[in-house]
Amino acid sequence: MNVLPHPPGDEPHSGLNLPLLYNVVYCSRADASVDEAAVERILVTARRWNPVHGVTGMLVFGSGIFFQWLEGPRSAVQELMAKLRADPRHSDVIEFSVDEEVRERLFPTWDMERVDADAVRDVLTDALDAAKSPQHAASLRVLLEELDAGRLAELGQG
Repeated sequence: MNVLPHPPGDEPHSGLNLPLLYNVVYCSRADASVDEAAVERILVTARRWNPVHGVTGMLVFGSGIFFQWLEGPRSAVQELMAKLRADPRHSDVIEFSVDEEVRERLFPTWDMERVDADAVRDVLTDALDAAKSPQHAASLRVLLEELDAGRLAELGQG
């Protein structure tokens, strides 16, 4: 019995050249000094640094909370996360998801997009629903409680 090879393009992902993408999804509490102007400066820096290093993603800011999705080469995303952890403009950095897989980018044209702050509660709730770590889930519950009680509102104001 002769076994014929698969015709070109018959293998999963053949011809697509999908990259190995490293992604991190995290949340943090903004420092009281962070205002809209500070967030705009963050975005300007990200839009300059990210394309050079192959990083794409989205940033949500509201009610004193940053929520961000980053994707790109492992070394670039890890370097960026090290910088973010050292940045005094926020604290309590909680990583919800760290993964590396062959796939298409979720944000292929977003060097860094800001998502409306009204989405912060929805994003935190979705993250809580997906949280695998009890520690992360507990931190998310605290952030949601503080958000609901209005204690974070003044942090997101200018």
